[in-house]
Amino acid sequence: MKKIILLIHCPDQQGIIAKVTNFIAKNHGNTIYLEQHVDTDESAFFMRLECEFEKNANAIAIFKTRFANEIATDLQMEWQLFDPAVKPRMGIFVSKYAHCLYDILGRYAAGELGVEIPVIISNHPDMETVAKNFNIPFKYIPVTKATKAAAEAEQIKTLTNYGIEFVVLARYMQILSADFVDQFTHRVINIHHSFLPAFPGAKPYHSAHQRGVKIIGATSHYVTSDLDEGPIIEQEVVNVSHTHSIQDFIAKGRDVEKIVLSRAIKHHIDRKVLVYNNKTVVFD
Repeated sequence: MKKIILLIHCPDQQGIIAKVTNFIAKNHGNTIYLEQHVDTDESAFFMRLECEFEKNANAIAIFKTRFANEIATDLQMEWQLFDPAVKPRMGIFVSKYAHCLYDILGRYAAGELGVEIPVIISNHPDMETVAKNFNIPFKYIPVTKATKAAAEAEQIKTLTNYGIEFVVLARYMQILSADFVDQFTHRVINIHHSFLPAFPGAKPYHSAHQRGVKIIGATSHYVTSDLDEGPIIEQEVVNVSHTHSIQDFIAKGRDVEKIVLSRAIKHHIDRKVLVYNNKTVVFD
C-alpha cells in the first residue's frame, strides 16, 4: 500500500469531511486517520488525513489531478499532499551555543527524526567538531554588518546546492533578512526563551532572576520578517523558585529550549502544522 498525507485549509461549510473521504474511497483509497478543526471566529476549516492507495505508479498523480479539479477548486481549498516515505532535507544554522544542536543530532542519530541533515551552517567555526562527530558537512560562513548580504547569498546558495527544504535555527544568533525569510516562507524554525518582551537583551535570565520570576519557558515558531513574531508551533514552561540561582535558570532554560525545538521539528516533518493569519493549527 502507498500512504499519503493530505493537509487541507478552506472556508468552512457543511459536508467537507464527507466529500473528501467519499472522494478518496471512490478513487480506490482508504482513509486510515483523520483530524479536523474549525476556527469559528474565522469560519475556517482545517483537516489532516492519512490515507492509503494500492501501489500503482500513476495512482497518486491521478488522484492529485482529480482532487484538484473535482474537489479543491469547488471548495476553495488550499491543500498539500505529502509522501511520508520521503524524508525532508533539513539544514541547521547554529552559532556558539551547542545544547540545541547536540539534542537535534542525538535524536537524529537515534532515528527519532525522520529527516536527512545534509549540512550544518554557522557564523562561527566552533561547532565544526560537533558536525564531524556526526559525519555531517559543516559550512563556516562568517557574518558581519558589512558582509551580511553576501553571507546570506552564500548561505542560500549552500542550501540550494544541498537541496534543503527547511531550516532550523538551533540558537543561531543572527537576524535573518526579510529577503532570506521570503525565500523560505514557513520553512525556517526558530527557538528562543519566552521572557520577551518583558526581559529583552543579552542577559534575560539575569533580569528574570532579579525580578523573581516563577516560570521559565521557551517558544518555537516559524520565522517571519517581524522579529520573534512568527506563527508559534510549540511552547513549554518549567517552574522555578527563589531557591534557584542564575545558573539554575540558564540550565533549566536550555533544557526547555531543547525539548520545545525538538517537538516543533517533529511536528513540521510529520506534516502536522497548518499556518494561517500568523498562527498555526498543530494536529495531534
